[in-house]
Amino acid sequence: MDKGYYNITINDQSKFEFNAEQINDFDFIEEKDGHFHILKENKAFRAEVVHTNFSNKTFTIKVNGNSYQVKIADHFDHLVNQLGLSVVNTLKITDVKAPMPGLVLDVSVKVGQLVKKGDGLLILEAMKMENVIKSSGEGIVKAIHIDYGKAVDKGQLLIEME
Repeated sequence: MDKGYYNITINDQSKFEFNAEQINDFDFIEEKDGHFHILKENKAFRAEVVHTNFSNKTFTIKVNGNSYQVKIADHFDHLVNQLGLSVVNTLKITDVKAPMPGLVLDVSVKVGQLVKKGDGLLILEAMKMENVIKSSGEGIVKAIHIDYGKAVDKGQLLIEME
């Protein structure tokens, strides 16, 4: 892959190569809240950025109501892969356990919600102090095993992730 080119993979199937000039042929107008109006060869498209993962250069985009998983790679990504240096740099979490005994004051997440590293998951009161339990990585909430106002023991499973 030459410098200035980008490989774009859509839904892990369709692959395209673009250079900066070809990308500039698209007319993008940002509307609001991640929505865009796009013109290409006298055709109009309405696009919405649903989810972004900048560390993996992956995006979920809706175009005219259809959802697409898009991965973008440049010549640096190609070199890293050639040298065998590609690594996953996001930590996936599976379970969130109570770091101490306490009382659940609030649960800030719902089943099916995507959480990122540092997101607040719940508030646990221990020794008259409110402790915000934060996510140590990325994941999707699979199940919540606690309720507001209930006591928990150290090591008890609070939230199950996938």
